[in-house]
Amino acid sequence: MIKNVFAGRGLAGVCAAVLLLLAACHPKVSNSLKKKDLRSDVEVITDKGTLVIRLSDSTPQHRDNFLRLVKSKYYDSLLFHRVIRNFMIQSGDPNSREGRPGKPLSQGGSGGPNYTIPAEIRATLFHKRGALGAARTGDDVNPTRASSGSQFYIVQGKKFTEAGLDSLEKGRLKGRRIPSDEREVYKEIGGAPHLDQAYTVFGEVVRGMEVVDSVAAVRTSGAPLDRPVEPVRILKMRLIRRSDRSVK
Repeated sequence: MIKNVFAGRGLAGVCAAVLLLLAACHPKVSNSLKKKDLRSDVEVITDKGTLVIRLSDSTPQHRDNFLRLVKSKYYDSLLFHRVIRNFMIQSGDPNSREGRPGKPLSQGGSGGPNYTIPAEIRATLFHKRGALGAARTGDDVNPTRASSGSQFYIVQGKKFTEAGLDSLEKGRLKGRRIPSDEREVYKEIGGAPHLDQAYTVFGEVVRGMEVVDSVAAVRTSGAPLDRPVEPVRILKMRLIRRSDRSVK
């Protein structure tokens, strides 16, 4: 694995900006999405229950890509192919459909569409419990930290003490400080702060974190593949009308 349009533009610039404004008023936006899609939540129906994800407008490329894949039913019937308790659950590999009871996925975990998404790492989006992040290949082969075209993870995480966060800053984060407001979140509800500013966070779970906990609790093969022994599957994803429910 595992964000004053007319000034100084001249006539051509003004015309281009007007065209962009007209496009923004059209009921459809680029890449086959409608404006109402951008105001939708994503319902994820799994064989462990149903959860709801809200995508971030601060990461429009990741948001639009995820919405397109959901609408095309790309994620339907995929497995959570990597699960690590107190850390995260991962899915989005199209090759994972082969897993079934008695024959769990043994290899793979690197599949996806034939493209990546430029990193949209935002200081305001961090790896608290319930965060939705984009998986990617490592810095050694991916120095720009571009995201997988389809693979994602949801943070289960764990709670930290003040001393634990201090130790993390000095060790794994190599001196990088965790902002005080984020420290409070990591102490109160938990998360995975060591991933911050290294992977794109592009949404969060707004309902159904108990489902994430249920998936994270399944027995796995252990490192390095961390495959669930019995397959855990996304049955269906769909866009639903956005609710005002807060994060749980």
